[in-house]
Amino acid sequence: MGHLLMVESWVGSMSRLLPRAIQEGGHSFTFLTRDLHHYLRGAPEGVRHPLLGARTVVNAETNDLDTLLPLAERLHTALGFDGVLTSCDYYLPAAARIAARLGLPGPPARAVTDACRKDATRRVLGRAGVPGPRFALCPDLPAARAAARDLGYPLVLKPVDLCAGMYVRRVADEDELAAAHEALAAFPVNARGQRREPAVLLEELLDGPEVSVETVSFAGHTHVVGVTDKSVAGAPAFIETGHMFPADLSEEALQGAVDTAVRALEALGLDDVVAHTEIKLTPGGPHVVEVNPRPAGNRITELVRHVTGVDLAAACVDVALGRAPRLAPRETGLRSAAIGFLVPEAAGTLDRIEGATGIAGEQGVLEANLPAPGATVRAGGSNNDYLGHIMAADPEGPGARRRVEQLLSGLHPRMVRR
Repeated sequence: MGHLLMVESWVGSMSRLLPRAIQEGGHSFTFLTRDLHHYLRGAPEGVRHPLLGARTVVNAETNDLDTLLPLAERLHTALGFDGVLTSCDYYLPAAARIAARLGLPGPPARAVTDACRKDATRRVLGRAGVPGPRFALCPDLPAARAAARDLGYPLVLKPVDLCAGMYVRRVADEDELAAAHEALAAFPVNARGQRREPAVLLEELLDGPEVSVETVSFAGHTHVVGVTDKSVAGAPAFIETGHMFPADLSEEALQGAVDTAVRALEALGLDDVVAHTEIKLTPGGPHVVEVNPRPAGNRITELVRHVTGVDLAAACVDVALGRAPRLAPRETGLRSAAIGFLVPEAAGTLDRIEGATGIAGEQGVLEANLPAPGATVRAGGSNNDYLGHIMAADPEGPGARRRVEQLLSGLHPRMVRR
């Protein structure tokens, strides 16, 4: 069977789902990382971390392509790889470059790089006529102020090279623009030790519900697995508070989202990739928010699997190996599945979560992941700051979101009093 080179990973659910899919497919992997302890810090107690199931673990500098590419060649000569993959946004371009260098299957490196840079995505899609917000790339605050006056408030300020909603802020005037710009400037290096691009992206604020289109592209054909809806809160931040699959929308709205997502993938030149494309359904029609050339996060892949039986993590492995992915849906007995996240309002130390006792056994619950007393809590500012989640399903129709919201409404985090 296949032997994959995995270049870094996430510390969340995908760090478990991807190794599981590799193992269940009868494959093996070599794990390449600059800091293994980054992953072991997040390992659950009493459970062997999935990344330690690697055939080989290699410690090397993954942030320097000039070092990484020759190293990958030497490893390939010694170990023999059949594919390259990663689940971490910050290493998607590197994985594509390595695959190309080794002559292995993989998406076009230029397309992946463009998709991972928000400003490049805007330029490529704009040239192709794919609908998106008006935008401006601003090298510094004076340029951002001038661009904001031209675009008109309210606006969205974004880093061009971060993910998980980090430092994405709604700004309504020059004071909020300056505050958001200053906060982002104070974060010059990301969590993987990579120096950030200081330029910021200003975008027109789009109105309307947001969805994501889950796709698998292989050998020139894009297969649409389905459309997921999204709830957002935490203004002026944009924190994803929940998802449901499939989205409960009209056929016209669903088709509009699908068509726009496929056009975006084609414009970027993405192929041989599992993708998660975010679409805003505005009064003027669907507009692209982002194109992510990897499986969806926030356990959306698990929502899809529960409803359709399609395993997007396994599809990611298949595509990386150059094999046709298994995408035929099967009957699961569920018509919708949803996840809701508990977003903390303030930082502190968790004393307890009132209402959590027995919630895992409630009707329809698929998962209940809540922290134990004593956990350190960060105030919600991005999708990295959740306090826990509940996942539930509906066997009859689109009621999963309502069930999750009902369950979450009964949870009340209490912090240690100082």
